[in-house]
Amino acid sequence: QVQLVESGGGLVQAGGSLRLSCAASGRTFSNYAMGWFRQAPGKEREFVAAISSGGSRIYYADSVKGRFTVSRDNAKNTVYLQMNSLKPDDTAVYYCAAGLRAYTFTTTGSDFGSWGQGTQVTVSS
Repeated sequence: QVQLVESGGGLVQAGGSLRLSCAASGRTFSNYAMGWFRQAPGKEREFVAAISSGGSRIYYADSVKGRFTVSRDNAKNTVYLQMNSLKPDDTAVYYCAAGLRAYTFTTTGSDFGSWGQGTQVTVSS
């Protein structure tokens, strides 16, 4: 089992930027894909971005493409989500998640077995 701890959320004005971090422990981080998801009040959880174990394969939701960048530092067991040009619609609790199976790239929530506690991102207009 892997433990995930997110940080970096906060309150920002529209057009601003934030960088989320997710530190992992408990298993070989570099063997697993990582994902970011978000959940806004009254809405279902939605996929944001995913990155493969080695970082060569990346996928974004259309709603964040061109504004968000996912990256990882396997030496630090950390995955990042750089969020630029933030919009009020980006307001949500953001969660990082670790893939269930080694060396398997996925964007499906049910294929992620470990989740962080979430970090709140609030974008004011």
